[in-house]
Amino acid sequence: MTISIKAVWTDFGGVLTPPVGETFSDFCTRTGLPPGPLLTAVANVTARYGTDDFMLPLDTPLVTEDEWLRQIAAELAGQGIEAPMISFADAWFDGRRTNAEWLAQLHRVRERGLFVGMLSNMPPAWEEHWRRMVPPEGVFDDVVNSAQVGCRKPDPEIFELAAARAGVPAGQCVLVDDLAKNCAGARAAGWLAIEFTDAARAAAELDALLDQPAAVTP
Repeated sequence: MTISIKAVWTDFGGVLTPPVGETFSDFCTRTGLPPGPLLTAVANVTARYGTDDFMLPLDTPLVTEDEWLRQIAAELAGQGIEAPMISFADAWFDGRRTNAEWLAQLHRVRERGLFVGMLSNMPPAWEEHWRRMVPPEGVFDDVVNSAQVGCRKPDPEIFELAAARAGVPAGQCVLVDDLAKNCAGARAAGWLAIEFTDAARAAAELDALLDQPAAVTP
């Protein structure tokens, strides 16, 4: 049996956008919130949901954005800091740039006849924002969003679902993601994975995978 990559799944935040750390710094600048106390507040709220993954409560979702913000504001108030009343999604995406270099790579991959999908952990409130940044038409054959499917990276269920959506076995899928734990989850599910650091390096790694001779299994 001939095995080759048929489906390329890309993450959104930190891959099709600037690094999350850069976005967080910009967010603090725009809102006037000090980074240290804000991170402490977010960590305290996150712990209430039995996790240390800051985004899990929002992108599963276990809590609405409005309620999450109220809890963050209460934590900040306990530190003597008044939090501005904001839409987190609006403030997070304001001025956020699309990674045009990686988007161009995805177009090249799709032109080669491969399935291209987006596989992301994302809160419901972010839907209209990411679609404005990267209109999916003509880029993605499918989108698997944690908030919509009820599971998230790096859990095996979401990789099983994504492979089924692409209509190919796990071994013919590759994930491009900026988080090592998500890449590890993909590999554990039988996928290939590329840990994204910058567009040029990831594109070179992906092209090398796509151009290598197909492995043949008896």
